[in-house]
Amino acid sequence: MPGDASLLEALPADWRAGRFVGRVMTAAGPSPILIADGLVYDMSQVAPTVAELVEAFPVAAQAGQSLGPLDTLDLPLLTPVDLQCVKACGVTFALSAIERVIEERARGDAAAATDIRGRLEERVGGSIRAVVPGSPEAAALKAALIEDGLWSQYLEVAIGPDAEVFTKAPVLATVGAGAQIGIRSDSTWNNPEPEIVLLVNSAGEAVGATLGNDVNLRDFEGRSALLLGKAKDNNASCSLGPLVRLFDGAFTIDDVRAAEVGLTIVGPEGYRLEGTSSMNQISRDPLELVRQTMSEHQYPDGFALFLGTLFAPVQDRDDPGRGFTHKVGDVVTISTPKLGRLVNEVVTSKDATPWTYGLTALMRNLAQRGLLDSAKQKATA
Repeated sequence: MPGDASLLEALPADWRAGRFVGRVMTAAGPSPILIADGLVYDMSQVAPTVAELVEAFPVAAQAGQSLGPLDTLDLPLLTPVDLQCVKACGVTFALSAIERVIEERARGDAAAATDIRGRLEERVGGSIRAVVPGSPEAAALKAALIEDGLWSQYLEVAIGPDAEVFTKAPVLATVGAGAQIGIRSDSTWNNPEPEIVLLVNSAGEAVGATLGNDVNLRDFEGRSALLLGKAKDNNASCSLGPLVRLFDGAFTIDDVRAAEVGLTIVGPEGYRLEGTSSMNQISRDPLELVRQTMSEHQYPDGFALFLGTLFAPVQDRDDPGRGFTHKVGDVVTISTPKLGRLVNEVVTSKDATPWTYGLTALMRNLAQRGLLDSAKQKATA
């Protein structure tokens, strides 16, 4: 992993007490793993994909093939999801909403952002943090902001009745812990977005959580919200990992609600930036975001849902007033005590490893290994 981070260092301190799901690359191909009591089991003969494994819960780890203790695992770790859709919710924190307004008003110009930020924080910073989205108080705040000429489409999803939900990446396009993470080569103002990501099954039940980096291009989205697709969905622009921790008696959705998500960026020139995203400041409950994602849509293979971030870097990196933007070679670490550390090194999306292993390749590999036939036999047994 970049930054000399080993798998053991990436795991939460209490990893022996948790149950985790992930994926590894074996000699035969990608295989889902289940970790229990510190031991790793290859579950491919039980369920050939993580999506199917999640649907089969609860399942005994011992039904799989033992790969030994987790701290001795020497197989390459992949992103922990496969067939799940990768969805994301934006502007779920009030302070983040203010930053989105700044982007919009600055039209993607970082230098113009400083003055705008000060004025907006003075006008709406206190009120918007306390308002409940969709409430009568939110409607009153909206009316006041419109009257003052400060209303924004970002504030609409921050305090209005509807959450922003978008597709972050195609199926199988995410990268895992230790992989390169990409930004567009033509972006000049961008940042990581450290988030917690829920893993949700086809019934809409959140079964676990992992860490994620929802890389954002502030210049593209700032010029126009219609450029969200280019700002968010690029080669290697979405990382997840290191593993999905399953909910149980020792790790629950309340741990997600109370999590402090840490971020550290170490640049090739010695630059260092640290920040946190406090989940207790989220404007919408994580399960409400799951509900809205599924309100008019079905996900037969489940989905991974980014919950948004409070973090928006404003610390100058180079020229005064220019704020933060990535440089190639940045090592980004996202962490929480219960989920571990997700470490990735920044490159351009053009230079990142090309995404070539899609659904056709996966299905062909599973068929060659006889796993689709075995899964069908298990389902009809």
